[in-house]
Amino acid sequence: MSSRVFLDTNILVYADDADAGHKREIARELLLGAFRSEVAALSTQVLSEFFVISTRKLGVAPAEAQRKVELLAGLDVVRPGADDVLAAIDLHRLHRISYWDALVVRSAQVAGCQRLLSEDLGHGVRYGQVVVENPFRDQSGERSPRSRLPRRKQ
Repeated sequence: MSSRVFLDTNILVYADDADAGHKREIARELLLGAFRSEVAALSTQVLSEFFVISTRKLGVAPAEAQRKVELLAGLDVVRPGADDVLAAIDLHRLHRISYWDALVVRSAQVAGCQRLLSEDLGHGVRYGQVVVENPFRDQSGERSPRSRLPRRKQ
């Protein structure tokens, strides 16, 4: 059985970004695998960020972006509550990562994911049972160049 995987916003955005090159191919493969394997999760935060970035940065019409969010909502969706907000604040303080990244990590933990696919957090970093994997790293282990996607604010 495959380990559960949590998809961060950049995976979804790169899948739609015509200018993302090889990252787009990787992101599309990951999304296809997510729907086929039924082991992927994301959160309402990730869906919201995807909608905002798609409409503001990629120029996707709101109605089209909404349809994509509806499709993505077919995956396992974590809906963070007050306890998760407090746990994310603890993660933020303990690991000195942005609050928004901490909420993504917390959501991955709640979903029971062993892997968090993200370009925004350090490859190989462990947060409890969750290990961050940057699927866009090149074969030499180097991080791929940053794209035009915005980073989450502190």
